[in-house]
Amino acid sequence: MLIESLTVREMLYYSALLQLPGFFFQKKSFVEDAISAMSLGDFADSLIGGHCYTKSLPSGERRRVSIAQELVMRPHVLFIDEPLYHLDSVSALLLMVTLKKLASTGCTLIFTMYQSSTEVFGLFDRICLLSNGNTLFFGETLACLQHFSNAGFPCPIMQSPSDHFLRAINTDFDRIIAMCKNLQEDNSDLSSVNMDTAVAIRTLEATYKSSADSAAVESMIVKLIDKGGPYLKSKGKASGATRIAVLTWRSLLIMSREWKYFWIRFALYLLLTLSIGTIFSNSGHSLSSVTVRVAAVFSFISFILLLSVAGLPAHINEIKIFTHEESNEHSGPVVFLLGHLLSSIPFLFLVSITTALIFYFLVGMRNEFSLLMYFILNVFMCLLANEAFMMVVALIWLETFKCILTLVFIHVMMMLVAGYLKIADALPGPVWKCPLSYVAFHTYAIEACNHPGLLENEYVGTSFAVGQVRAISGVQAVHASYDISPSRNAKWGNLLALFLMAVGYRILLFVLLRFKVRKNIVNCNFCCLKMNTTKSR
Repeated sequence: MLIESLTVREMLYYSALLQLPGFFFQKKSFVEDAISAMSLGDFADSLIGGHCYTKSLPSGERRRVSIAQELVMRPHVLFIDEPLYHLDSVSALLLMVTLKKLASTGCTLIFTMYQSSTEVFGLFDRICLLSNGNTLFFGETLACLQHFSNAGFPCPIMQSPSDHFLRAINTDFDRIIAMCKNLQEDNSDLSSVNMDTAVAIRTLEATYKSSADSAAVESMIVKLIDKGGPYLKSKGKASGATRIAVLTWRSLLIMSREWKYFWIRFALYLLLTLSIGTIFSNSGHSLSSVTVRVAAVFSFISFILLLSVAGLPAHINEIKIFTHEESNEHSGPVVFLLGHLLSSIPFLFLVSITTALIFYFLVGMRNEFSLLMYFILNVFMCLLANEAFMMVVALIWLETFKCILTLVFIHVMMMLVAGYLKIADALPGPVWKCPLSYVAFHTYAIEACNHPGLLENEYVGTSFAVGQVRAISGVQAVHASYDISPSRNAKWGNLLALFLMAVGYRILLFVLLRFKVRKNIVNCNFCCLKMNTTKSR
């Protein structure tokens, strides 16, 4: 899987850093060799996905980049499944010529291919024809034509050999010929063997088993088994610390270029904060201002968290990249989680400090440094926990639409039970108060903002007349507007709860990655095997 925010050279370089042990300059030389081998020099500094001024790489060049990723490992044998899939004839021929050039350097290339043009077919050294798992031929490409002639199925002069072989061993053509019988009387040009395909397959298989080519292959297999030899040893791989550092730096680079998911999201954060701040500005210090400031805190926390949904496509893409790298043993759950955490912290801190500063001073909170730092820390911890929760939902669905629906619904439910619209103690016991109000980020984040020392300090020493004979203090007014814990240590307890949520959701993400990804790999392998079997039939 290619990362569209990186250039071709960067993509290969990060692959080398993740896969190979050794020194920096050695890996860099491997990357340049892979670029040269796949003739990617003209595209080395082009973004794979392009941007607003340039187009993305064509499909043929993308396929060459994918192959170059594997060439970085300097393999002796390279297996490529359907290299020409979704490529036009020119791109397919160019890719095969490039691979033919690579094969001349000593690297053995093995392809699985369903169909090829005459030009591409002429580039193969050896071919193996399979049907239902049975070998119909294995040997030199030119010898295959003679094999079909010996079996009674010579290739017509004006027909491509690859088309002739496919029509002879693919049973789907029998159905096509049967469908065409009512359309035209002469169906001879639809089949080059003039025989039922099942009969042709049995004839070709019997002819091959009795041929000298089959005997030579069997003899070679026996000799190789008897010869034995030392087992191939792994060249090693990069250390865990190196891979964490590489993933962190790569994610930071992607964030700096993914303007759709990060910078527009950041601009929306600022616009939302400015809107809330200006709406709730100039609140004064009257009795009504207490309710206004509590409403401002609720709106700020709730909508900042809800707006985080805009980053879901980027999270889904990161998980898909990890799944691909995990299948090739280039990454692991721990490496991915730590790399993602370290790369997301700067962005979340940037969002926290900018939005908190704008909101804090527009709403007119008390000008005290310790309270401001606590407010910023509270926003940061809330975003950190929410980011981990979003990753869990993204991994479960892996579809943008389903993830957005799920997260929007959950966030709205959290707003309802956060204790602002209705005091937490007054919520119905089953479900709403426990467990929903206890697992909502909003409950702890909003209470932390209204804790003794933040909003209460705004009204210390003030009193408000209630009616004509009674007065209440500013602190009592704050408590009446929002259900706040009477303990003065509650503010640190709220932050601790948010921190534990951030840790807990990442532990859950680790468990899901460890088991869900491995299940997907097994399912993918099974589906590929089933698809190949179906094709051969």
